[in-house]
Amino acid sequence: MASIALKPINEIALQYGIAQQYLIPYGSSIAKIDPILINPDAAKGKLVLVSSITPTPLGEGKTVTTIGLSQGFNFIGKPCIACIRQPSLGPVFGVKGGAAGGGKAQVLPMEKLNLHLTGDIHAITAAHNLAAAALDARLYHEQRLGDQFTPQTGLPRLNIDINHILWKRVVDHNDRALRHITVGVGGGVNGVERADGYDITAASELMAILALSDDLKDMRQRISRIILAHDIHGAPITAEQLEVAGAMTVLMKDAIQPTLMQTSENTPVLIHAGPFANIAHGNSSVIADRIALQQADYVITEAGFGSDMGMEKFFNIKYRQSGIKPSCVVLVATLRSLKTNSGKFDIKPGQPLPPEIAESNVELLALGCQNLSWHIANAKRYGLPVIVAINRFPTDSAEELDYLRQYALSCGAEGVEISDAFSAGGAGTAKLAQAVMAACEKPSDVNLLYPDEVSLIEKVEALVNTYGAKQAILTKQATEQLSALEKAGFGHLPLCIAKTPLSISADPALKNVPKDFTVTISSFKVSAGAGFIRAYAGNIMTMPGLGTLPAYRHIDIDDAGNIVGLS
Repeated sequence: MASIALKPINEIALQYGIAQQYLIPYGSSIAKIDPILINPDAAKGKLVLVSSITPTPLGEGKTVTTIGLSQGFNFIGKPCIACIRQPSLGPVFGVKGGAAGGGKAQVLPMEKLNLHLTGDIHAITAAHNLAAAALDARLYHEQRLGDQFTPQTGLPRLNIDINHILWKRVVDHNDRALRHITVGVGGGVNGVERADGYDITAASELMAILALSDDLKDMRQRISRIILAHDIHGAPITAEQLEVAGAMTVLMKDAIQPTLMQTSENTPVLIHAGPFANIAHGNSSVIADRIALQQADYVITEAGFGSDMGMEKFFNIKYRQSGIKPSCVVLVATLRSLKTNSGKFDIKPGQPLPPEIAESNVELLALGCQNLSWHIANAKRYGLPVIVAINRFPTDSAEELDYLRQYALSCGAEGVEISDAFSAGGAGTAKLAQAVMAACEKPSDVNLLYPDEVSLIEKVEALVNTYGAKQAILTKQATEQLSALEKAGFGHLPLCIAKTPLSISADPALKNVPKDFTVTISSFKVSAGAGFIRAYAGNIMTMPGLGTLPAYRHIDIDDAGNIVGLS
């Protein structure tokens, strides 16, 4: 995209009513926005939530569609801003190779988006690891000084239980070797020897807090509530009790500001926060949404993975906390992804496509369309109109496209339009934008899956029922943790199911629309600062590992100093 002429970022901002005084420039094409710009009484635009069918290794083009749709609205003369998450270096170097969209519908400069950007993820890493270091230091000094700790320091003893330290360290890379480590090896001046581990930064509660905070004050309060460990009597030890919450907030002070960039057609994009949807709530920030809704008629935002993941969590976590209501849901699908969802193939990333997927095959498509039907019904259960966006590939047959259109309409979609965002940018999504705009005018009201006041087990059952499961099975550990969370006063919080994105169920091997299955919940963990309870279903890794053919193999610098291999 070197031929694309980027506008100075202050011009992009000014076109959407954002004055220079609210910008913190990072060069000529990137700027942060001061959230002080937010006016609670300002007029609000309409929010469009982009989700998809069950993801496959082939990719559905959700980000391309999100960016392209925002361009499509501007193409038809309707001011629009896109809000997306910041990519983690883990997927960038591990699987995707980039997360800026593609073709004529991408965020530019895409290498800046994918690599560090304005440093928010590094700030989260530093703040998170400061708390980890502070916890181990307190443990060391209390054990070293014993009864003299309080007389010498003036601080109360926290009596940290070495077997109930919850706060692992984080790094923004896929590194399976760090999942289980030993710290303080040798004891003595090295600290207290104990088992520990690393999560990827996107899994940090601080990432979820950043995405859900209303402002800097709210972020400070949320960080203070983080439970880092338990004491020897079982009582929680918070970041506030450790007296590290203030310093953590200081490290994240600039991270509270969303980053403004532009698309290949100079449409503004706000990038902020990057929680994964399989282990967190999978949506960009409340602050970015509020700024965008204040400055544009339409805002397009993307929820991670399929509608059973990021979309569900948008409603039951983000909407529940923020009150930000979408007017329409867009479900992205491709012909080849639907065929893959048929369950007839076991496709791995990088493998050649079976001919049945690459060629026109309506019978196979019809089988895979059951997955689309489930996701349409799942989106409609929240009370909003649903538009299906068919992300078209050059090899797609007219016969298959027509079948898919008629099928989606028969399943209750408000409209179905082809997206040619990759090849044609905003011109290729103009009809999609018009369909979405019409859907946004339909009367709607959000239906949540459960009220705050029902028990945690009822919330679990409500969620697994939406997957189509027969029942939820709780391990002994999960049952005990659920009871403890209720007794500790956390029963009112919503649930964040951590599960595979590769199936509607919690088993990645169960494709299409699984039937007659159960969901086993192995454990629960409260994220008191973020304001939800994680329920772990299946073998969910909070520290991914690199595959045999990682994306970093193709990323390099050419002789002219240009970055190559990101896409």
